[in-house]
Amino acid sequence: MATPNKYTIVFQPSGLRGKVEQGSSILDAARQLGVSLESVCGGKGACGKCKVRIEEGDYRKYGIQSSVKATTTRDEVNAKFIKPQQLKQNYRLACQTKIHGDVVVFVPEESRKGIQVVRKEATDRKIKLNPAVRKYYIELKSATLDDTTGDFERLTEALKSKYKLDGLTIDYPVLLKLQNTVRKGSWKVTVSVWQNREIVDVEAGEVKVGYGLAVDIGTTTVAGYLCDLTTGKVLATEAMMNPQVAYGEDVMSRIGFASKEKDGLKKLNDAIIKGLNQIIREITKKSGIKPANIIDMVAVGNTCIHHLFLKIDPRYLGIAPFPPAIHHSVNVKARDMGLKIGEGAYVHVLPNEAGFVGADNVGVLIAEEPYNQDKILLIIDIGTNGELILGNRKRLMSSSCATGPAFEGAEIRHGMRAAAGAIEKLKIDRQTYEVQFKVIGNDKWNTEDKNIGARGICGSGIFDAAAQMFLAGLIDKSGRFNMKLESSRLRYDEGGMAEFVIAWAKETAIDHDIVICQKDIRAVQLAKAAMYSGSKIMMNKMGVSKIDKVILAGAFGTYIDKASAAAIGLFPDCGMGCVQAVGNAAGDGARIALLNKDKRDEADYWARRVEYIELTLEPDFNKIFTKALAFPHAEDKFPSLEGILPK
Repeated sequence: MATPNKYTIVFQPSGLRGKVEQGSSILDAARQLGVSLESVCGGKGACGKCKVRIEEGDYRKYGIQSSVKATTTRDEVNAKFIKPQQLKQNYRLACQTKIHGDVVVFVPEESRKGIQVVRKEATDRKIKLNPAVRKYYIELKSATLDDTTGDFERLTEALKSKYKLDGLTIDYPVLLKLQNTVRKGSWKVTVSVWQNREIVDVEAGEVKVGYGLAVDIGTTTVAGYLCDLTTGKVLATEAMMNPQVAYGEDVMSRIGFASKEKDGLKKLNDAIIKGLNQIIREITKKSGIKPANIIDMVAVGNTCIHHLFLKIDPRYLGIAPFPPAIHHSVNVKARDMGLKIGEGAYVHVLPNEAGFVGADNVGVLIAEEPYNQDKILLIIDIGTNGELILGNRKRLMSSSCATGPAFEGAEIRHGMRAAAGAIEKLKIDRQTYEVQFKVIGNDKWNTEDKNIGARGICGSGIFDAAAQMFLAGLIDKSGRFNMKLESSRLRYDEGGMAEFVIAWAKETAIDHDIVICQKDIRAVQLAKAAMYSGSKIMMNKMGVSKIDKVILAGAFGTYIDKASAAAIGLFPDCGMGCVQAVGNAAGDGARIALLNKDKRDEADYWARRVEYIELTLEPDFNKIFTKALAFPHAEDKFPSLEGILPK
């Protein structure tokens, strides 16, 4: 039943319902009520993933009459993503449809947001232990009538005498509990000291183990690594979708939301702080400790995420010349940010390189240390944004390009995130053009499991699809479909666009074929060409013609097929033996900085010595980009792929 300026909306099949303000979009209502609705573009009408159906009829169970007439919509945007027949059946994009009356909305399977599989495991790296926070056990002489020295002075004198620690200050909340703690421990205490400067915790008795948390705040996912500061061991990991995704998939949409929406910055900051506190609760629960036992924390993220995490207005990152508020690393009390760890603990945020190359890339930098290498390295961190580092000990360059939309599933007809049911790996027979594929959550191929239930195709599957179609001759060097080939999988859609069937309807959970169309291939070309162009421009500026080693960083870089990446031309020729996947190097960099404070100084030093190249300002960018659109490239040679590429 409607109330003034509010209307009832019911979502099916979940049954979630509630009242929303007149003029709210269906996507806004879904966010408000906790409905799992996909929205890769963050509600800009650019991805077509939030497709819903407006139901017609009398729903006495809910006491409402539902009709498409209770909504208004942007027909031109709907028509771009929804077939004419579906438009007649009242299918609409949730982000483009406003509510002006009571309504029942059905969310089809393909539009339901799957639980993202977050693949950011800690890798095995040798790290020299030198944490910023150390524990010191001390036995004090008790106060007497003859010795009424203050507890703080008594403590600092003992620390100076035994451990040569001089000039220490004490965190205010720690000071408040100092007297009780000292007496609880019968004048025997363990003191946690940050950077040999400040006492950030005092515990009764002898406590040998200290805990620290490293977090990698990605645009799409967040990962936390709980570490033993005395051994360096990773005790537990925890990961989740970045809750800011609800306000926009990419950094530009979040910059826009923070700048233009009422309390936009606060909402984005609250979302990530709430998410991190959830990670803290879960990761400490796994390890059998309390959140208050975490006495140090290090965080990395791209420059936009860095600003939103610190509650810094990011609007100027979206305006040329894209300056960040700060380049240098930052130390902030966790409690001031609303993070529920040790009361006196600091959060150290690694430095930024530039407006679009942030602390996460610096994390990669100190993890891989190209500045200590003689060989020319190309480090590619593929995420929602692609970030590149090129060089060696003599010279380093970095650049950034937008790759995420296609590789994260946006702009792809049946694209989706890396969730259960997403096609993540596939092979195409070069004679019969038959397809074998695997989905996330199932180790079997579709040829082994007839009820495999594919829901869409994720980034690594999109890579494979483009590469396999090219190698099988289904698409040519320019990316055009070869419609002369005979295959039931190769056809035209209702609009006359060429498409290739990856999974037949009977192999899916969405009751229709999953295809790769001409537009999808074009989206892959645009994304991979941006990456290749960044590499090429930096190579030209550095005066090098060959790369000695390619390092694929990030969860995405770990799970893509190296041969597929090379075949489509993601990077210049380098030989398969010289391509290495290193996992979540940004997260490893955060962990390294947590366990070795010298690496924090190293990060500040090298972040200011990497030459950042703004690719779009390069005069020959368009020329280089256009040539890079071809598979694998219009002109450059790939001798290491000889015998693999079609003639």
